[in-house]
Amino acid sequence: MVLGLIGLVFGFLSVPSTVEEASEILASHEEHHSSGEEASHEEANFVDEVRQEHGYSEHAMAQDKDLGHDAHEDGEHMEHVLHQMQAKPWSAAFVAAFFFMMIALGTLVFYAIQTAAQAGWSPVLFRVMEGITNYLLPGSVIVLLIVIFAGEHFYPWQNHELVAEDSILQEKSGYLNFPFWLIRGIIYIIGWNLYRHFARKNSLAMDDAEDLKPYKNLFKYSVYFLAFFIVTESTMAWDWFMSMTPHWYSTLFAWYIFASIIVSAVTVIAIVTVSLKAIGKLDFVNDSHLHDLAKFMFGFSVFWTYLWFGQFMLIWYANIPEEVTYFILRIQEYNPIFFGMIIINFVFPIVILMNSDFKRVSWFVVIAGVIILVGHYIDIFLLVMPSTVGPYWSFGITEFAALLFFLGLFILMVGMGLAKVSLRPKNNPFLVESEHFHY
Repeated sequence: MVLGLIGLVFGFLSVPSTVEEASEILASHEEHHSSGEEASHEEANFVDEVRQEHGYSEHAMAQDKDLGHDAHEDGEHMEHVLHQMQAKPWSAAFVAAFFFMMIALGTLVFYAIQTAAQAGWSPVLFRVMEGITNYLLPGSVIVLLIVIFAGEHFYPWQNHELVAEDSILQEKSGYLNFPFWLIRGIIYIIGWNLYRHFARKNSLAMDDAEDLKPYKNLFKYSVYFLAFFIVTESTMAWDWFMSMTPHWYSTLFAWYIFASIIVSAVTVIAIVTVSLKAIGKLDFVNDSHLHDLAKFMFGFSVFWTYLWFGQFMLIWYANIPEEVTYFILRIQEYNPIFFGMIIINFVFPIVILMNSDFKRVSWFVVIAGVIILVGHYIDIFLLVMPSTVGPYWSFGITEFAALLFFLGLFILMVGMGLAKVSLRPKNNPFLVESEHFHY
């Protein structure tokens, strides 16, 4: 965490503060390309095409008031570049912060689903899930603070001058305005963490309870939370991600975000379970429980791929300018990781986890889990970076430092959550069934 914090501070201090500094960095970067002038010309043509299609796909375009050829004058173009370079540390911090927060949130959702469904196989894993969700409170607060203070670096609709000259943003201003946006964000954080608090409270109360009241309360709260989550996860995806490109929208987007959240969460549950079992802390968990977790990892990986392909294929086939601009920059400037992500998130999980026997082998599940987590970090990276820094992306000190800091914080909070109480729950009505679960 200390190393990560130092790297993050370095990242924020090293961004250019003037157009001149940005010009020097850009010139130095172009010197490394043998065809610098040609690349610059191609980039200008690309931006021309996107602007002419009125796609308004990225923040630099959003800052342009004219959407005309005068916008390519050197001074105005370098202001766009400066703005994108200054957004880089904010973006790196947000990607890592949201990635680990979504793991805790997804684990909470999976926990609620298991409780509401009265699943008989999973109660022995409830303490593991509760330990992982211990990160949710600090993680969600940090994410909210980042999106608040990033401001126009992330969200062009927060620029009042831009909104005044943009009829589409004016029509959306009833929803995309800062006070309402902030209120929604606070509601998300409070609602998610309130459920976590009462779920944990009743789960612990169950250990000493002489009746089923704590269990019934937990069941009731889980049903309410899932209804709340269905709504808030959708609006969260629109508020924190889709509104980075406020002219663009996809009706699949909220489901797509959910798929990343849930598959990453189940993967971490499996990895933590294997780790604790390896040191003798989960003797009551057997390979059938691991097999079920691996099945969810496999199934949700396929589900994520289905949504990714459904969104991409429909937009590509329709070829509507307002829609395809979202993918143009990602394909042209992020091509290796954009398509490489499909291999990581789909092909590898299929190959490793297709065989039923492999799902019972701990090290196979861990290997698949690490690959899945890397792939979905890249997924979040691609949701944010093209919309905030455009073509001026890299994976350097700031991005690595953000990962280090939030990984350290995640391990600290999860470790504290796991260490506070016994990992063996008591008095759950389905506990005996779970302990004797075999598949």
